[in-house]
Amino acid sequence: VALPKKQPEESKKPMAKQKVEAADSKPGVDEKVVAEKVGDEQDPGKEESVEKGAAESGQKVEPEPVRFKTQYRLKTLAEFRTKFESPGQFLMMQGEEISDSAAGFPIHMNATNLLSVIRPVGGESPREAINNNLRAVQEQADQTQRPILVHLNHPNFGWAVTAEDLAAVTNERFFEVYNGHPGINHLGDDVRPSIERMWDIANTIRVGQLNVHPMFGLGTDDGHHYHGKQTARPGRGWVMVRAASLEPSALISAMNQGDFYSSSGVTLADVKFDRESRTLSLVIDPDDGATYQTQFIGTRKNYDQESLPRIDSDGKPIRATRIYSKDVGQILATDESLNPSFRLQGDELFVRAVVTSSLGHPDESFKDQNQQAWTQPVGWNLKLDE
Repeated sequence: VALPKKQPEESKKPMAKQKVEAADSKPGVDEKVVAEKVGDEQDPGKEESVEKGAAESGQKVEPEPVRFKTQYRLKTLAEFRTKFESPGQFLMMQGEEISDSAAGFPIHMNATNLLSVIRPVGGESPREAINNNLRAVQEQADQTQRPILVHLNHPNFGWAVTAEDLAAVTNERFFEVYNGHPGINHLGDDVRPSIERMWDIANTIRVGQLNVHPMFGLGTDDGHHYHGKQTARPGRGWVMVRAASLEPSALISAMNQGDFYSSSGVTLADVKFDRESRTLSLVIDPDDGATYQTQFIGTRKNYDQESLPRIDSDGKPIRATRIYSKDVGQILATDESLNPSFRLQGDELFVRAVVTSSLGHPDESFKDQNQQAWTQPVGWNLKLDE
């Protein structure tokens, strides 16, 4: 089976420092020659990229006018990957942002380790569109017999996806808990919750009511602009994976097991969950001059399940994540050491940790942003095994 379908198991192995950037990619990953308009007034960085590429390669770049647009031939992955890849050190994986829409809402999903482009499938609702695109990726995985990791991008972008949507599409196991693009409404607004709050709501519904595995949270940079001072810059978020080797199959297998953490700057030397002692423990690799606060967040089994609709200024219900009790995603403990740990009591649906540094983000995507790291939820297997 190309995409593992068994439920992930929580790992106890040491955390190796393999950084995997999960930046959104654009269609065109089937290694065919593609062309791209450059010099667009809306994206001046394209011209700069052509100039830099020509200077680095030492080759003359000849534009081709097509229908009054300037186009340049782009190198395929096969042509340039050997310049960057190094066994055990650096790996490039083909990916695509499947940019879809449903009912007027943007539905964007990343597929990593593709062989060929997947066209957006669409759907009558966000949930249907997510399911349809998951099915399309599964078909390619089955046909090619290669693992493909699919995750839902920035749920608050365009207010497209609610926590209830995240909970309902149980075939989707990954989403972006942090996306470094400034325009994706990471913190929510006066009416809608933050993405991190949505994560806890969705996982509470999944584990507590649907009795299925939780979602794992990725950190990404959503890099669109690699030159100049435009907004969607790379390097703001990533994932750190504990994998047996730097190969696509090993990386995706580890992530399917939940054996990774996400970061916007904080580095963890180790993350482990001991199922026997029911203890989640972390080792923080500190930066000079930084202090850290670790919050252990979770939902207990006897949480208040009542929820209320969100309303607009006129008192009318809006399509948004419902209002839930503070029982959902509550702070269970706080630890300011470099070796924080938390022992589950047995009455939790899940527990996760978020580490916040005193250092600000060097390229913040929202005001007063600090560097953070997010571990994956643990303890949920104990609930599902009941």
